[in-house]
Amino acid sequence: MTYPRSFSHIGLSVPDLDAAVKFYSEVFGFYVIMPPTEITEETDTAIGMMCNDVFGAGYGGFRIAHLVTSDGIGIELFEFRNSEKPENNLEFWKTSVFHFCVQDPDLEGLLEKVVEYGGKQRMPVREYYPDEKPYRMVYVEDPFGIVFEIYSHSYELTYSAGAYQHEVK
Repeated sequence: MTYPRSFSHIGLSVPDLDAAVKFYSEVFGFYVIMPPTEITEETDTAIGMMCNDVFGAGYGGFRIAHLVTSDGIGIELFEFRNSEKPENNLEFWKTSVFHFCVQDPDLEGLLEKVVEYGGKQRMPVREYYPDEKPYRMVYVEDPFGIVFEIYSHSYELTYSAGAYQHEVK
């Protein structure tokens, strides 16, 4: 039998690790469980071998920090030496992860803070059930170009209520 697994963490590549740690810890309150740390390319340790397996020989090293959300989901932030910010970081038609979502009942307050800290609002706040239920969402971007969503209510609550269903007459 297949059962639902838990989500452990997401890895984000950023051009400035210190600024990203500040943004995600101060805007979202994520806990820093490992401050920015330098990783050098090597093959003498288990971590070194894993990095070579993932990035290939010659990656040269990187900086990394680990943060965690209030519900224990990890946020791994990577700063690679040859980091590039793409001109269009929302190529939704390409196979990839194109966003993640953070939940806060004070969606508008969090949105304000995202913008105050250098992020960008990508759309107006929208309601899933106007005049029925207070479920709201908005797409935003962090100061490094990473696109994400903010929900006012849980994913489960929002979609189990049939957000995309139309009334049949």
